[in-house]
Amino acid sequence: MPKKQNINSSRRNFLAGSATVAGAAAAASVMPISIANANHTAADAKGLPSWTSWKKRSALIIHSDKGMETHRDAIGESVITPLRHVYIRNNMPTMSDAQIGNRNNWKLKVEGVKNPKTYTLAQLKQLAQRTEATVLQCSGNGRGFFAHKPRGSQWETGAAANLIWTGCPVSAIVKDCGGVVSGAKFMTSAGADMPKELDPKKALVERSVPIKAHKDALVAWEVNGVAIPNSHGGPLRMITPGYFGINNVKHIGKLAFTAKESSVKYMKSSYRISPIGKKGSQYPSCWEMPVKSWITSPLKSAKSGNVVVSGVAMGGTRKASSIKVSVDGGKSWKSAKFTGPDMGKFAWRRFVFETKLKPGTYKIVSKASAGGKSQPKLRMENRRGYLHNGWLDHGVDVTVS
Repeated sequence: MPKKQNINSSRRNFLAGSATVAGAAAAASVMPISIANANHTAADAKGLPSWTSWKKRSALIIHSDKGMETHRDAIGESVITPLRHVYIRNNMPTMSDAQIGNRNNWKLKVEGVKNPKTYTLAQLKQLAQRTEATVLQCSGNGRGFFAHKPRGSQWETGAAANLIWTGCPVSAIVKDCGGVVSGAKFMTSAGADMPKELDPKKALVERSVPIKAHKDALVAWEVNGVAIPNSHGGPLRMITPGYFGINNVKHIGKLAFTAKESSVKYMKSSYRISPIGKKGSQYPSCWEMPVKSWITSPLKSAKSGNVVVSGVAMGGTRKASSIKVSVDGGKSWKSAKFTGPDMGKFAWRRFVFETKLKPGTYKIVSKASAGGKSQPKLRMENRRGYLHNGWLDHGVDVTVS
């Protein structure tokens, strides 16, 4: 493994060698497509597969049968994203009720601890509980803005949501198992959703994150007040606050504390932040999310006079500390205000900015700060279109009449 997995330092290391490009990327998808690509059709349109038919169709853009994005204006005015609006990103087929069986009997095997154990979901509920609000965001959210057309769903802003999870803190599990074994450097989670006929090295969704993440992590059985739906990884899902969605392993069946990162494809070669045209396990993994924000309203038009601009801001593993808005494409900035409840450092904050605008066209952008860092103007060019938090691409052109 690389000696240093620091995303910011890696950004500096290869940014100079990456081609600087601009413009919009055409739609493409890594997943087999059985539904029309980037389907923006109305609420009565067909398209939602049976396993997630409970979703609100009009809130979603269908990229593929395993990739569905939330429309930018469908996040809602609440801090918490309505579950019917939340994006879908699956690497493996969603498990069925028949495959899952009795949820309370679902098992989690814990290894790399002094006293290895296997817990049922019912036993975890009796061990300890915590509720945490976190941002769930795909590593490729914002990929649709890259000009070199990276492989994968062409997300813009909708592969993200703010959700409330309830589960058992991993720290409580570790304590109950007598502590972590000596030499462990990673927390490794594996899903139980891989079809048995597939090669684990290529298909097992197993992710390793720095062991420090276990202090905030929980294995969750509830989201937004209901049992986690199968399509979102129920009955039990790893939640690693502040880390990209791939590390929040669905249908988790094994939790291990390991000296090395997992050697499966989804850890070794996938989700690596490499320069355009290059790939390999030596590049940093998609772990902690960077500070980010975007406008949610208005998106296209507004009436002249008092205009209320709103959006969301997040800080990854740090609390979003401030937010600024520009109506002239970043030439000048003014402070906006956070509104609504503060649900902790791992959740996003809604913000509002009121301004007087005359008829005309405006480029409205936002820039958040967290942990002493602010959003950069430009995206970090990389092969798969990961970690995009540049404020310029995320701006909106609004016509005021």
